[in-house]
Amino acid sequence: MPIKKILFDIEQQHLVSFNYTEDNIVNYEITPPKKSLSLGQKLEYLAKETNLSFENIGNKFINIYKKTEESQIICGYVLSGKDKKPIENVNITLPNKVHITTDANGYFKFKKRGEIIISITHVGFISKEIIINNPDSKNCLEILLEPEITMLQEIKTNSILASGISKKTDGSFEIKPKKFGILPGLIEPDALQTMQQIPGVNSIDESVSSINVRGGTHDQNLFLWNGIRMFQTGHFFGLISVFNPNLPHTISIYKNGSSAFFGESVSSVVAISSTPETMEKNSFGAGINMINADIYAKYNLSKNSSIEISGRKSITDFVETPTYKEYFDKIFQNTTITDFSKNQNTDYQSDKKFDFYDATLKYVQKIGLKDQIVLDLITIKDNLKVFQSATTNDTYRSEDNTLQQQNYGGNLLWTRNWNGSNTTKINVYNSAYDLLANQKTTFDNQIVIQENTVNNNGVNLENNHIITPKFSFNEGYQFNEIGVTNLEDVTNPDFYRRVKEVLRTHALIFEGKYNDTISRIYFKAGTRINYIDKFKKCIVEPRIQFGYSINKNLILELLGELKSQTSQQIIDLQKDYFGIEKRRWIISNDSTIPIQRSKQLSFNLFYKKNDWLFDIENFYKKVTGITTSSQGFQNQLEFVKMAGDYEVLGTEILAQKKMNHFLTWLSYTYNHNNYHFINYEYPTFPNNFEIIHTATLAGMYEKNNFKIALGTKWTSGRPKTSLDNTLIDYSNPVLVYNTPNNTNLHNFLQVNLSSTYKWETIKGVQYKLGLSVLNIFNTKNEINEYYRINSLTNSVEEVNTFSLRRTPNISFRVLF
Repeated sequence: MPIKKILFDIEQQHLVSFNYTEDNIVNYEITPPKKSLSLGQKLEYLAKETNLSFENIGNKFINIYKKTEESQIICGYVLSGKDKKPIENVNITLPNKVHITTDANGYFKFKKRGEIIISITHVGFISKEIIINNPDSKNCLEILLEPEITMLQEIKTNSILASGISKKTDGSFEIKPKKFGILPGLIEPDALQTMQQIPGVNSIDESVSSINVRGGTHDQNLFLWNGIRMFQTGHFFGLISVFNPNLPHTISIYKNGSSAFFGESVSSVVAISSTPETMEKNSFGAGINMINADIYAKYNLSKNSSIEISGRKSITDFVETPTYKEYFDKIFQNTTITDFSKNQNTDYQSDKKFDFYDATLKYVQKIGLKDQIVLDLITIKDNLKVFQSATTNDTYRSEDNTLQQQNYGGNLLWTRNWNGSNTTKINVYNSAYDLLANQKTTFDNQIVIQENTVNNNGVNLENNHIITPKFSFNEGYQFNEIGVTNLEDVTNPDFYRRVKEVLRTHALIFEGKYNDTISRIYFKAGTRINYIDKFKKCIVEPRIQFGYSINKNLILELLGELKSQTSQQIIDLQKDYFGIEKRRWIISNDSTIPIQRSKQLSFNLFYKKNDWLFDIENFYKKVTGITTSSQGFQNQLEFVKMAGDYEVLGTEILAQKKMNHFLTWLSYTYNHNNYHFINYEYPTFPNNFEIIHTATLAGMYEKNNFKIALGTKWTSGRPKTSLDNTLIDYSNPVLVYNTPNNTNLHNFLQVNLSSTYKWETIKGVQYKLGLSVLNIFNTKNEINEYYRINSLTNSVEEVNTFSLRRTPNISFRVLF
């Protein structure tokens, strides 16, 4: 019967009073004691049958309490599940964050009260949690830990081109900015400037907004910042990277054979990550050079969470340095314009105001032993105001212009380590890009507004499985939505057009990797299956990476991939957006604007012995679905709309030698790159981005905290189209061209220097001073040439643009 009824009967029989709380007795039902027993015998019986204590005060009052649990000694041995050997220094976490460790025999012990959960961790073994309820107190626990298999990212060699740059087994280049040494002309590990030192990577106009990888256009490269696709990559309209060089932990560059998890690209992939592999200590840094100032701070909020912020801004609001002026002359140079008929120059004057900034925020939160959440935010903005005037034949014209370019992005990543062999990653991202131009022409009393906006968002799911130490398998799903809006608003005459297009793509990814160091075979194969909703079209993209070590010095490598891309940048008119950033993003309609597709195959031999390194790679690449609008034609094809393809056959050679503190290298690239437009009267001709020969020679010296680098770069001239002067009537001129890209510009030659020195105080504060000079000999290199008819003078003009002249830069940084 309920114990409350039993207590009531005892009170009546023995004339006593029980004191208790209802919570202590409400759950007890027992057989009542015999009435013939004494009061003491009844209390002893009740105590035995329940978990209660009875305190008899003078046989009048009896207090009832719950029994206090006695501490129990728990002991155990932690052993390896592989060979049953004891594991020393295993970390065992008890409730209330109490930590104990095992001894040399794997033995541990502690006092326990009630049911508890303990966590068992050790480097090299899979962590385990166990519940201890009512163990056999006479025997110790036996806990087995399984070895944790960690797949290391193998590399072929460190210090390729410079310290901090390595080539991985999968054929990609990896840059570790915090270990970065020095390269000619660079005093900071700028990701997009550094990648131009890699054979096969060029920029025909010295711009990080026009990087050409194996003959491709800039928009055919995929740029990712912590999983966010970036549609703007350059400040100062391409002379400075938008990625703060002091933030990244890892920069991976794929020219071919990229993972199937990378889509929306028919050329290279540049993946930048600022997330460290392990928690790092608090740090603060600030720096300034002759273009911008920046600040960086990382603070650990706890042992499981941290926050990181950075900001960078141009210093043009305060001072115009020689470096800034050279950059301005490069972007907005007073073009040399020659009047063919009268040999007169047009007098241009301009007043410009330009500034830019970028900022990032990162928050990292570890949850328990298996989960981590990372939030990344980035914002970028360039703002230009230009007042221009020109006087030609006593006619005055002026323009008031505003040009803004900005990119915002965010990514939320959740990572779950189920165990040492299985990991899941899910991330949600968004990227928004906006290019806005507002032009007011006083001569024509006209206002022109142009805007190009991109909104890209999606979800990625990735599962990684380590099946055996040699074999791993990954699978995943990706959803991507991209919307592009183009606006044109003109007054006098009035014209308005706003077009918005949206594409949604689903992708399934499967990828397996086999890596056997004994048989010296590396093989990775995967496929990406894209389904585009709007076109009801499925595109399969296989990828392959194969490597075989013939011996310890010689490696053979084969890379191949099929890829596709639904977005691209085009130029409608060369004067759009003031001719400065005249490209605008559009998306495919699967007819007049096809889906771009690429196929690429490369064969590589890599040799390394006695500090010598030789890397020879031959490749074939073909990209279909390109349009004339995306290629930047400034000849007879400028206003022709048609689709075609380009085909590249090339060789890339790198020879490098390290001698103590000195590193020198020589690289050479050969590209044969042709367009194919089958519906055009000249169906085959050289690609606008063909640089047939490129050679680079550099030497670096690094000792202690002093570094210096000197290098020279030589390239053959890019293609251009000449005029057929015999057919031009200069009294009423019409441009008459020879066959497209029938000749070339003059060769390009530039010598660059850079040097840094670092020192540290006894309090741990680090200082770094850097000096660089681009184009030491002030060589006048022509990078573009085209023709136009001046509407005011009705004459033919030859327009020439040139590379940077001699440009110095000085930087100073402090870090603690």
